[in-house]
Amino acid sequence: MKHAFAWLMALVLSAPITLAAEGKPMTTEHQQVLKTITTMSTAFMAKDIDGVMATYEDTATVMFEPGQPVSDPDTLRAMFTGMSAVDPVFEFGEHEVFIAGDTALHITPWQMSGRAPDGAEIGQSGLSVAVLRRQPDGTWLMVIDNPHGAQLLASQGS
Repeated sequence: MKHAFAWLMALVLSAPITLAAEGKPMTTEHQQVLKTITTMSTAFMAKDIDGVMATYEDTATVMFEPGQPVSDPDTLRAMFTGMSAVDPVFEFGEHEVFIAGDTALHITPWQMSGRAPDGAEIGQSGLSVAVLRRQPDGTWLMVIDNPHGAQLLASQGS
């Protein structure tokens, strides 16, 4: 096991890793990763569930609730459809994009407002952490999407 860890660390440290954050110029690759995220958010707010699903790999995992990963495409579609009923509006903070080879990590804080079926205003916020993979055609699709990335800190009392 320690050899696997050493190999992994050597791989990580030797991989070309890049960062793009607000205020710093983004490369074309960073922009493509961010485009996947914004395409998903725009489609979700427009209740375009086909558009949402097109931003994920077929075997993607989404954390709709902390500690409850969902990977079945039919369940993902149903969850997104149900959540779109609140007419969500998203606002994002600074975006960070890290790229290592054909893998990217996107991190951003978010706030969502919407209306429950009874008309009550609702709101949520969190830290989105998404892992994307470059596809053979050069596009980026999400593999893991965890909008509750800050939950770990909250459970630690931080």
